[in-house]
Amino acid sequence: MAEPKKINLALQGGGAHGAFTWGVLDWFLQDSRLSIDAITGTSAGAMNAVVLASGMEAGGEEGARASLEAFWREVSEEARFSPIQRTPLDVLLGNWSLDHSPSYLFFDVVSRFASPYEFNPLNVNPLRDVVEKMVDFDKVHCCSGVRLFIAATNVFSGKIRVFSEKEVTLDAVMASACLPQLYQAVEIDGEPYWDGGYMGNPPLYPLFYETATPDVVLVQINPLERRQVPRTAREIVNRLNEITFNSTLLRELRAIDFVTRLIEEGKLSSEEYMKVHMHRIFARELKPLQASSKLNAEWAFLIELRDLGRQTAKEWLDNHYDDIGERSSVDLRDEFA
Repeated sequence: MAEPKKINLALQGGGAHGAFTWGVLDWFLQDSRLSIDAITGTSAGAMNAVVLASGMEAGGEEGARASLEAFWREVSEEARFSPIQRTPLDVLLGNWSLDHSPSYLFFDVVSRFASPYEFNPLNVNPLRDVVEKMVDFDKVHCCSGVRLFIAATNVFSGKIRVFSEKEVTLDAVMASACLPQLYQAVEIDGEPYWDGGYMGNPPLYPLFYETATPDVVLVQINPLERRQVPRTAREIVNRLNEITFNSTLLRELRAIDFVTRLIEEGKLSSEEYMKVHMHRIFARELKPLQASSKLNAEWAFLIELRDLGRQTAKEWLDNHYDDIGERSSVDLRDEFA
């Protein structure tokens, strides 16, 4: 059997939609053709990354798969006690959105007029308890098989901070997933941090500077393009969030394309600069999902997303395995310019 091909993974954040990424990871861990060298992640992508690393150190690929399933099941169990649930009609119609949930609508209104320092003074975050319970950070720090890079946004400076290796702690992961409308800023070394998606969803540059693997697989959750003008207030806010959380990623992809062209034209040395092979995994089935469904952690929904991720990863790998190590499988100029 041929040696597994090395890849780096870039995992976007997206709440419960991160279960799609779980499915992608589950397939890659199962498929013997690939070896994961490093992972960069933000928010739900960061959580998937640390769960994978903890499980892999404990029990290899199968340990990582088991840890990911256990983590997402625990997330779903915790969500059962949330006051924000689908309406009976949405359940009947198979609609995963929370847009018609009275408690979701109430919370949406409250969050526009009150900060989490006011409506959540004790800073209660059930997800923090889940991560603390399900992730052994000592194993994360010892994991030699996969390098980790977790992004958060410094509130004071507005700059990105990337936590790597032994810097990846529970606080770092929660900072990476800290939406300021929902949670108080996470303080690390005297500095407050918000969600890493504002400055990198996810950041790609650590994979170029810190590893020798040229193939980067972006697991995309948030759509870049929509061919419909948002009309309602919620649609406008949701589209603004998508644009905001994708903006830094687009800038990095344009920079990759620029450097690649200079290398191909002989204007930059391929010995001094890495020619990055970019790949992307995205499912068109994610596009119609409403932003509110990112807060829906019902097990049936998570399983549906996981299965979609597994199928999408399988199809991508079957179609592009020969590209890995040779060329990009996505045209950056066409897709992201």
